[in-house]
Amino acid sequence: MTQQEILRCVDHTLLAQTATWADIQAICDDGAKYGVASVCIPPCYVRQAAGYLGGRVPVCTVIGFPNGNSTTAAKVFEAREAIQNGAAEIDMVINLGWLRGREFSLVEEEIRALKAACGERVLKVIIETCLLEREEKIEMCRIVTAAGADFIKTSTGFSTGGATFEDVELFARYVGPGVKIKAAGGIGSLADAERFLELGACRLGTSRVVRLVKEGEV
Repeated sequence: MTQQEILRCVDHTLLAQTATWADIQAICDDGAKYGVASVCIPPCYVRQAAGYLGGRVPVCTVIGFPNGNSTTAAKVFEAREAIQNGAAEIDMVINLGWLRGREFSLVEEEIRALKAACGERVLKVIIETCLLEREEKIEMCRIVTAAGADFIKTSTGFSTGGATFEDVELFARYVGPGVKIKAAGGIGSLADAERFLELGACRLGTSRVVRLVKEGEV
């Protein structure tokens, strides 16, 4: 797999609380230069970034991030505002308390509501695998499929762990037709990025892959 093939699968990400507009501009510039799938940035910068990029790279943002326990109405509002501001893709965090409490219908209804707000735009569902048991991960594969989301995503990158090869393999086994896989959090090498893609992911949430490619050009 070539570097360019890997880069085309990258959501080039900067979600740090301290990110400045200058930092976001740099992410956008690199995303455009290296042909990434999207730039994934905080909601407060979506309008600026969309205007700055002018369609060169899709803008992705996060909803209910990173804890997932805001209300469904708040998440829907966030998503609609982000889309109005120019977001092409939405990465939402599920309500982990509902999942842990086996309130599966509430989790599914919320994802359905977010997908309705997104319409034809891409919705990725972050389930924070490091906090879940295997059966909960399998249940989320079923729920994400039933709710009509576009992607299931491993992690926020803000909890106790990130993507693992085992979780991507599990997703590939249990998601339904049409649901894609995004591995995110802790992807530290081009070899790891390639391995995640080989196992079934088609998106990678990472800030490091572009940096590694840039360093290789020096």
